[in-house]
Amino acid sequence: MSNLATHNLSSLLAGHARQVEADLERWLVEPGTPDTLAEAMRYCALGGGKRLRPALVLMSARAVGGAAQRALARRGAVALEMVHCYSLVHDDLPAMDDDTLRRGRPTAHVKFGEAMAILAGDALLTRAFGLLAESEDARAAGVMAELARAAGPAGMIAGQVADMGLCELPDGLEGLHYIHLHKTAAMIRAAARIGAVCAGATEQQLAAMSTYGESLGLAFQLFDDLLDVTGSAEQIGKTPGKDAEVGKRTHVAELGLERARAAGRELTDAALRSLEPLGPAAESLRTLANLLTQRTH
Repeated sequence: MSNLATHNLSSLLAGHARQVEADLERWLVEPGTPDTLAEAMRYCALGGGKRLRPALVLMSARAVGGAAQRALARRGAVALEMVHCYSLVHDDLPAMDDDTLRRGRPTAHVKFGEAMAILAGDALLTRAFGLLAESEDARAAGVMAELARAAGPAGMIAGQVADMGLCELPDGLEGLHYIHLHKTAAMIRAAARIGAVCAGATEQQLAAMSTYGESLGLAFQLFDDLLDVTGSAEQIGKTPGKDAEVGKRTHVAELGLERARAAGRELTDAALRSLEPLGPAAESLRTLANLLTQRTH
């Protein structure tokens, strides 16, 4: 079991977050980008956040024996974070979740207007794949495929379509599982797999990271649902109580607080079991899974 007394989530991710922040500064804006668009892109991508997903790319690379500072892993981490940031910008739009607060600040459409928010999101998405395409590493194509699969029409976007009620879904937990698996877990699973691909993982290692990332992603979303009920705007950096206000499908609504917490712990245990083949090298991933059960923001 990881020694959680020496860590909180922020301290565990801090070193990786600093690396990702520096790389975002370096790679985010291409020469020739209009100043107004560059400002919006920076606001959306450099506005704080835990940097969980890109940190997971780097941690996964190390867990399967690769150097976390490998150039492709760093590009993969930044590209995935750009895609994640684009998804938040678009999710917050009035046509989607219609939120006004993100990471403790006004959302992009409040700050820059809807048109620029849409375009900044588009720019982040396309820049992510451009950054990977610029790599000379032969594994870059595999990283692009992982990211496209997770973010695309059978992944994160499918989850958003389902979350907005734009396709048919089963009632109850089955439908909710579909939403969470696609909208949230797909990108967290991709982060774990991208790190493994960058480090030249074996099939066994890649399978372990896939199971870990999917279980972690489902647990992360479940605990996020809990925080929406129990947290404050200052703690979580966004508008609390929004899920219940709009009648959103969540584990809390389906199961109640205590059963939802128990389900989150079961998912965390599944993530931890998946790491057994990786041995001590995956200790930081074990710590991450345990700390996510204790989130307060």
